[in-house]
Amino acid sequence: MNGKRVIVTGASSGIGFQTAKRFADEGAQVVACGRNETALGSLRDECSGMKGSIRLHLADLRKTSQIERLVSESVEALEGIDILVNSAGIIGSGSIESTSIEDWDRMMGINLRSAFLLTQRSVPFLKEHKGSVVNVSSVAGPRAFPNLLAYCVSKAGIDQLTRCAALELAVYGIRVNAVNPGVVVSNLHKRSGMDDKRYAEFLEHSKSTHPLGRVGKPEEVADLILYLSSDSASWITGGTFEIDGGRAQTCAR
Repeated sequence: MNGKRVIVTGASSGIGFQTAKRFADEGAQVVACGRNETALGSLRDECSGMKGSIRLHLADLRKTSQIERLVSESVEALEGIDILVNSAGIIGSGSIESTSIEDWDRMMGINLRSAFLLTQRSVPFLKEHKGSVVNVSSVAGPRAFPNLLAYCVSKAGIDQLTRCAALELAVYGIRVNAVNPGVVVSNLHKRSGMDDKRYAEFLEHSKSTHPLGRVGKPEEVADLILYLSSDSASWITGGTFEIDGGRAQTCAR
């Protein structure tokens, strides 16, 4: 990864934070995009002294103009793009009856639309060096869970976006893959409204729903993203890779 030019979205916390850190540790030049300036500052501090570099970029990826600014400013600063990691995402509860159109649009906008637009706008630059895209999906992409309607649909969309884009971009040598994590310790659920007590109970319960008996760490997902972005995975494209402690293999419980 030494000298590779990387954009990582959702870098304020969780998987995106650890992915940006992992790339910087391996010598990459990283544009870390997020909405929390304080958290991004912590990322920069943690990456101080690493082989690579971190540039911070504040953006609301629901807005097309800010996506275009992210790409253009990253290309200007890094003189190109080799790797795009679409990690930005939110979660929210709601059924077919209770999900509001506002919640639906917000989920699709951040989880799916931003990944589509960022990939589309990055393609001209990824072509130059046969680059790579890794999308952060979820176990909720291939599996259905009640009361998570919009989230599940958005992640199923990410999986299909990954496969379709991989076929279309293969002619340019661009690879597109996705990771499908189970429950990972992060701020994702807290941002959806869980307080500390409910989140602790959720994590404890999740030990029983993941066959390996524990939840995941964001660093573990970051390692898989790094691998899929690397030359070691040069013959892998269009894949959606479960990293979920076996969760996708289980029946509902």
